[in-house]
Amino acid sequence: MDQVKNKNIRTLSLEELQNYFETLGEKKFRVKQVWEWLWQKHAHSFDDMTNLSKELRQTLSQTFSLPAIRVDISQYSSDGTIKTRFKTHDNHLTEGVLIPVDNRQTACVSSQIGCSLSCKFCATGYMEKKRNLDFDEIYDEVVLLNQMAEKTYGKKISNIVFMGMGEPLLNYKNVLKAIERITANDGLGMSARRITVSTAGVAKMIKQLGDDQVRFNLALSLHAATDKKRNEIMPINETNNIAALIEALNYFYEKTGNDITFEYILFKGVNDSMQDADDLIKVYKQVPVHLVNIIEYNPIDEADFTKPDKDATQKFMDYLANHRVNVRLRISRGKDIDAACGQLANKDSIHVVSSDLV
Repeated sequence: MDQVKNKNIRTLSLEELQNYFETLGEKKFRVKQVWEWLWQKHAHSFDDMTNLSKELRQTLSQTFSLPAIRVDISQYSSDGTIKTRFKTHDNHLTEGVLIPVDNRQTACVSSQIGCSLSCKFCATGYMEKKRNLDFDEIYDEVVLLNQMAEKTYGKKISNIVFMGMGEPLLNYKNVLKAIERITANDGLGMSARRITVSTAGVAKMIKQLGDDQVRFNLALSLHAATDKKRNEIMPINETNNIAALIEALNYFYEKTGNDITFEYILFKGVNDSMQDADDLIKVYKQVPVHLVNIIEYNPIDEADFTKPDKDATQKFMDYLANHRVNVRLRISRGKDIDAACGQLANKDSIHVVSSDLV
């Protein structure tokens, strides 16, 4: 099968697929069968479509491609987290994580292969951006993580966070189209309210989300509450400063009313002082923020940041809470397999960690 020259069948709308089958002189119910295989039964090849005739499957394979991503290898953390490295049809690698917590099964998915933003604390930021993931590849990530959740824990995924590799708002069309398929009744049928897209802060595209009146929630990776400090750790702030982000987030909320979360990783001696807490409170008061997630820093080989001790972290959080900030500590999961926040990097030395879960 020629993955390059043949058109990807999943880029066809239902109407386009109907028109194609009309040219073949096939009965209308065949369209529904193929559509179900593509979006609900999750066929990874035309040969999987077993209720079609051999001749029709051959015709489809000669006309179209079906470049689904596949599981390359999975790692199992001692805390139940599962990190999976996926391989695309053109042999690129990307990663997704299944995070089981209480009654929730959260799928953390990637939107790009690599990243172009170079955030100083993030392993993915030290990688070269190879390309955007196509909408059907993002969809496949969710499908495969869901299958893993059902197989391992007997439960479907309940939540999706776009917090994996890459900046989702720099792959805007594919991310939105993937979410459209994920939430469609003839797709995965998930609620958009259970999906959160995280951004390092692309003000123009945050406003675009508002104009498009999306139904999912938004998280801003803030991590520093002044331009001076944010410029140092997140170069994107030089072109998307905090004032621009405040304006964009208010616009987004005015248009959608959807939840906005601030993500704030604590770095010892960088952004964990009481002055930093005051600066964060000032920004918080200017945006209708639902929640501030304080995140433990997870070490990476490329950077020398460290996390503050538990007492310093608690002091920072207590100060925020005393100033009426809705704040919680997000405990990182999967640290022992480099699956925690900021650690995804497609390591060549990836290995399977033994676990009682499998």
